[in-house]
Amino acid sequence: MDFLIGCICSLFIVGAAYAKRSLSVSGAVAAALLGTLIYALGDIRWYGLLLAFFISSSLLSHRKKEAKKGIEDLFAKTGTRDWLQVVANGGLGLVAVAGAFFLGGAYGWYMFYIGVIAAVTSDTWATEIGVLSRGKPRHVLTGRRVEPGISGGVSSLGLLASLAGGLFIGSLATLLVWLIQKEWIFSYIAAGACGGMAGSLADSAIGAVWQRMYYCEVCGKETERTEHCSQPTRVIKGYAWCTNDMVNILSSLVGGAIAVWWS
Repeated sequence: MDFLIGCICSLFIVGAAYAKRSLSVSGAVAAALLGTLIYALGDIRWYGLLLAFFISSSLLSHRKKEAKKGIEDLFAKTGTRDWLQVVANGGLGLVAVAGAFFLGGAYGWYMFYIGVIAAVTSDTWATEIGVLSRGKPRHVLTGRRVEPGISGGVSSLGLLASLAGGLFIGSLATLLVWLIQKEWIFSYIAAGACGGMAGSLADSAIGAVWQRMYYCEVCGKETERTEHCSQPTRVIKGYAWCTNDMVNILSSLVGGAIAVWWS
């Protein structure tokens, strides 16, 4: 029954997201499968956080689309998520719910899950809102001013958005657990805030040091794309294995680890 409920709910939400072009075909299939499994192996406490991340991130990605277009053109992926993005953002969450289901120790696994979902939420909120900052961001490691869209750049607006995303996930986790268990566990709020901020900052740091980046000879901008301005770009730094999706996986792992450490 849980599998059926999860499947129906996921197909409904994924269908709406696909219609809004928040998901590609492959992304829709992956998201429907991910949502179904998380509900089937867990319950609304797990599924609700995944929905909160997905819905809030999809809404933000479409907000002020034109104002963000110049920056988003430098990113490897657009607001339409493919299956790799879905797995990168939610794959570790599925590991957490499966761990709790098959191995027990639900409290620890749920803490990890909160950190993972908070990390991807914080990072997405920071990216989608931070690009609207009026001032130039600063490099997360050196503090120097960098151009918007440069890997490793952070802004005050983006940091505030990151903190808000983590608090949002942590607070929702607290509320969902109370609805099921009638127990207030306020440490979830701190876990969401800490895991979210740590994951978001880790995303920027990993992107600055390891992520493969390219240079467009036409417009003179640094980009995550192998092609820009209709011309091939040249590699300027990073490792081939360290794509944007891999950065998301590693940063969400950091967020989950920090949340567990907090517990």
